[in-house]
Amino acid sequence: MTDHKKHAANVFRIESDAIAAMGLRLDEQFNKAVELIKNCKGRVIVSGMGKSGLIGKKIAATFNSTGIASFFLHPAEAMHGDLGLIQAEDVLLTISKSGLLGESELLITTAKRLMATVIALVGNMTSELADRADIVLDCSVEKEACLNNLAPTTSSTVALAMGDAMAVLYESVVNLSKEGFAKNHPGGLLGKSLVMKVRDLMWKKDQCPTLTGENTLRDAILEMTKNPAGACAILNEKNGLEGLLVEGDIRRNLAKSDQAINFKLKDIMTKSPAVTTADSLAYSALEIMETKERQIYVLPVLDNNEFVGFLRMHDLLKEGFSK
Repeated sequence: MTDHKKHAANVFRIESDAIAAMGLRLDEQFNKAVELIKNCKGRVIVSGMGKSGLIGKKIAATFNSTGIASFFLHPAEAMHGDLGLIQAEDVLLTISKSGLLGESELLITTAKRLMATVIALVGNMTSELADRADIVLDCSVEKEACLNNLAPTTSSTVALAMGDAMAVLYESVVNLSKEGFAKNHPGGLLGKSLVMKVRDLMWKKDQCPTLTGENTLRDAILEMTKNPAGACAILNEKNGLEGLLVEGDIRRNLAKSDQAINFKLKDIMTKSPAVTTADSLAYSALEIMETKERQIYVLPVLDNNEFVGFLRMHDLLKEGFSK
């Protein structure tokens, strides 16, 4: 079998070198582009033909993720009625390796007539598009990763990276928080990881086995059979957590001694176990549970230092959480 890894590695090198070179060419035009997008009172309309158009769709999607109102407008569709989507307060971001206007000429002309600002991501800084745009970002490449130097590979990767850079810098200048990001991602695992809290998934205290340190292992077995949460919280008189007993502790102690059934919980419990809080993100709790040393299957939940319930790994996995 032919080993293709060398050729693949060369593709990665060519594309990564091109992105690094673009970073060295950044100038004040990039700062102006980010500020323009930040202060845009309309929408950021992204456009491009062919592979540039596909990259444009991804950039528009990323912009929307970060709170930039954006949509993709195909130059050919613009010529058949969609020019009406462009308004004076919009920003038109158009992508082209060659910088030739082609099907985009009417789109650029309309944007300029309406006084909408045009940002161009171009591979040719002396092209028609570069000349007519208000802000020009240099996305030129030395060569495509394609063996024939024809198929858009390096050039499309560079344009995508420039779009990502603008989106990330927008996040920075507006101080976008995780909570703000989550407003645009309410569904799926991404949304859950950013908004779902431990209290949304935990077993409440009245569903959990709870005893004191003076109770015995026998008491714990009975309590955990009645309320099968997978663990028993050992509490003090103020409802504070003293320790934790899990099912594995029961098996280990019974295997160790015939008298284990009468052991007091204070002598066999895990003192100072890992805990989380009710208002912590569920994903943060998962990170606590999946440690390198061992995996925790039941995590005590505290609220103002009082025991309020258990978070179980099983319930996190049911919701689709995983690291």
